[in-house]
Amino acid sequence: MSARPAVVAFVAHSGTGKTTLIEQLITLATTAGLRVGAVKHDAHRFDIDHPGKDSHRFTAAGAEATLLAADDKLALVRRHQACPPVDELIGQFCGDLDLVLVEGWKTSNLPRIEVHRPELGRPFLDHDPNLVAVAADGPITVDVPVLDLNDPAAILTFIRERFDLP
Repeated sequence: MSARPAVVAFVAHSGTGKTTLIEQLITLATTAGLRVGAVKHDAHRFDIDHPGKDSHRFTAAGAEATLLAADDKLALVRRHQACPPVDELIGQFCGDLDLVLVEGWKTSNLPRIEVHRPELGRPFLDHDPNLVAVAADGPITVDVPVLDLNDPAAILTFIRERFDLP
């Protein structure tokens, strides 16, 4: 296995089930012994730094970076003008993992699986050379493998085979 983790992005229209699928894949992959990371692109502003907490006070005072560390996890709040490229984030924070599942970053160069639900009547996203499969819950015709959205174990098997993971 390479020193760099296998990375696959899940892309789709909002409300299609990307988060649920990634959650299921994380559970299955970690149960199988893989070290998994998840990276989510949030087009909206989010805040994990809440008023009244020490970390919020540090950020409000002007800290460019605030790191919260405990025995079992850590969190970094860092100001920036624009979201860093996903490859940079993965390299900086997930380089020691086996698999990184990304939600979003539709315009990145990451290999991606599109989540599609035909009954929603939404068009496919733009297909490009980075699309490796479509996970759907109904019959579709595309020029890449179609995975059963309701069978996350089969999707994980596809990912493990595609990226040569144990």
